[in-house]
Amino acid sequence: MRGFRRAAAAGLAAAGLLLAACAARPAVSNAASTHPASAPPGGTADCDSVTTCYTPQQLQMAYGLRPLLDRGIDGRGETVVLPELAEPALNGPLVSNMRQDMTAFDHLFHLPAARMRVDTKLAGRVAHPWYAFGEEVLDVEMVHVIAPRATLVIDLVKNTALNHVKPAVAAAVASLRLAESQGGIVSESAVGQVGGENCDTRAEVARLHGALRGAAAHQVTVVAASGDIGVVGEPCTLGRSVFGGAPFTPVKVANLPASDPLVLGAGGTSLNASHQTGRWLSETGWGLPYGTVGSTFQASGGGFSQVFAKPGYQDGIPAIGAWRGVPDVSADASGHTGMAIAIAQPGGQTYIRNSGGTSASAPIWAGLIALADQFAHRHLGFVNPALYRLAASPYGHRAFHDITEGDNTAKFPPRTFTGYRAAPGWDPVTGLGSPDAQWLVPLLARFAQH
Repeated sequence: MRGFRRAAAAGLAAAGLLLAACAARPAVSNAASTHPASAPPGGTADCDSVTTCYTPQQLQMAYGLRPLLDRGIDGRGETVVLPELAEPALNGPLVSNMRQDMTAFDHLFHLPAARMRVDTKLAGRVAHPWYAFGEEVLDVEMVHVIAPRATLVIDLVKNTALNHVKPAVAAAVASLRLAESQGGIVSESAVGQVGGENCDTRAEVARLHGALRGAAAHQVTVVAASGDIGVVGEPCTLGRSVFGGAPFTPVKVANLPASDPLVLGAGGTSLNASHQTGRWLSETGWGLPYGTVGSTFQASGGGFSQVFAKPGYQDGIPAIGAWRGVPDVSADASGHTGMAIAIAQPGGQTYIRNSGGTSASAPIWAGLIALADQFAHRHLGFVNPALYRLAASPYGHRAFHDITEGDNTAKFPPRTFTGYRAAPGWDPVTGLGSPDAQWLVPLLARFAQH
């Protein structure tokens, strides 16, 4: 569910709800390093250049976006809201100015200038609202690739919001309520996450669900990352566990808010596409070895809720019993196969590095919903029932890449938390599958009318 952020000690961490699994790369001037990334312990090498990562154009081709973009279905007139942490200072190797990052990204990959604005209502006084770590940069650049002419509204919350469950829930609720008046889609990668279901009290779950009901009533689609530890829930002290070394006891449990039935939960895959043409070749569920053993960055979050009963839109799916199954959908989340993103540095230099985690797949799906909203000439809002109807229809095999390989086992030596396996149809690793947007977008607009 994350891009990447500072490590507690020095350099960068290679794990977590809030970060991707890569170390920092040497800066290069408007070009990518051609040196291969070193493999993290227990993992494989991540991409780190425009030749080893996918370019935005290759990702667009792989997921069937090009025909839509060529027709002007590019997000114009739509707004995607991204709750993010306010960053206090430029005090690390991957801390940057988001406007400069996006300018460098658009220049390098020949994309239209991004339409972005920052709202600081929830963060209080923010001296430098455009300061960002990699998580925020990943979120905005990924949505921009999928829906390049959509407006991006960055809602900042206090930098400490993810240190404990209570402020995390408060930030999630406040950001959802603010978003109701700002746009048609909310993409939650880090901010909005409140840990595994074991972390939240019944009252906290009810508060979050109430805010999600409000979003649905205002025709707002809420997309949330399903998690990056496979069948293990995210830490209850999110920021402190990832950055500060706070104790983390792995528990096999689904994550909130993705497990809430009013959320479109986005899981992760490992994409195999042509680096020459971008053509989709194959896809597997994201999991080890394309993650880091013992860390909070291992595999696509997925499983079954222990809080929410199976919603009606999941009726008839043999793999789902009495409880809500997550994720609903998926997209590329492997750092090994990620898209190249750009982080501007002083002196005109630009870091090129991969996207990764379900922090990448959630904004992909947020961008897709923006395209579907534009196609439909209205906010589609709560799209889960329409997506499941579409998947079960004769058109489902066109709209989704059905992913049938991979698993989301997590390992914390000496313990292994056996995950689920991807399988035909819906599964608790990749959900209904990844998108073929040229079919999915118009079909979703159609099925959402019923």
